Amino acid sequence: MNIKRLDPSASPGAAFGDQLRRSRNERGWTQTQAGEHLGCTGSHLSGVENARKLPGRKFAIRADEVFGTGLTFQILWQAIKNRAFLEGFPEYAAKEAHATVLRIFQPRIVHGLLQTAEYAVAWESGNVLRGKASQEQADARVKLLLDRQRILAKPSRPTLSVIMDETCLRRPVGGPLVMIRQLRHLEDLAQQPKTTIQIAPDSLAEAHPLNHPVTLLTLPGRVVLGYTEGLQRGYLERDSETVVGWADDYDQLRVEALPRAASLAMIRRLREEYENAS
Repeated sequence: MNIKRLDPSASPGAAFGDQLRRSRNERGWTQTQAGEHLGCTGSHLSGVENARKLPGRKFAIRADEVFGTGLTFQILWQAIKNRAFLEGFPEYAAKEAHATVLRIFQPRIVHGLLQTAEYAVAWESGNVLRGKASQEQADARVKLLLDRQRILAKPSRPTLSVIMDETCLRRPVGGPLVMIRQLRHLEDLAQQPKTTIQIAPDSLAEAHPLNHPVTLLTLPGRVVLGYTEGLQRGYLERDSETVVGWADDYDQLRVEALPRAASLAMIRRLREEYENAS
């Protein structure tokens, strides 16, 4: 049998189809058997897997229920519906939902998993004002971001290690009041179990080993993938040699960044500066 292999980074529909096929194969089901569980024909399922047919919202919800994938298929469906996300990001988001460990370096702004809703809205409002996104697309991005954050509330939540540049704390996204609440949220997160937040101070200057955002995802089976973003698209990296290189740079930055307690103290100090200035 000739099976059409999709590049999941090619389009949101391809990412959905690839995830559907992987989930079905993990259960050992034929397309007909999976269709019975999903309430569709095997032919329709084949079309979705090969990105010839687009799934509906109810199909995505049912797929998450049948395969126990949390919000994975609903996230991928949002990407299909709104076209609001960087090419390559939906594939990453599907993997993120299953990660057991997340190691993140974030420059410029607070990482999405750590953002408050009002910080996210403020950031996306800038994209709308510049004509880079419609209001519908901005709303879809914020909704997806808040949905993604639910992985940190699961009993089996991933271990989270985040290093962010000092600039992330000083850039007044949304103004002082938004930043006060955002930094207080970071303080709370930094004291949660299985969470480490470190700040890379501006004083690192040219010694800083990373210039782009990097996420290292450890998946069940100890598979490690990397993810980064450029201006036009996101890249999910599977090549083990490349990912090892990213991990080496991340580990070097973790040594150079402020320790956990000092990072928390900086977050608190900058929050107090915003409070005194407002």
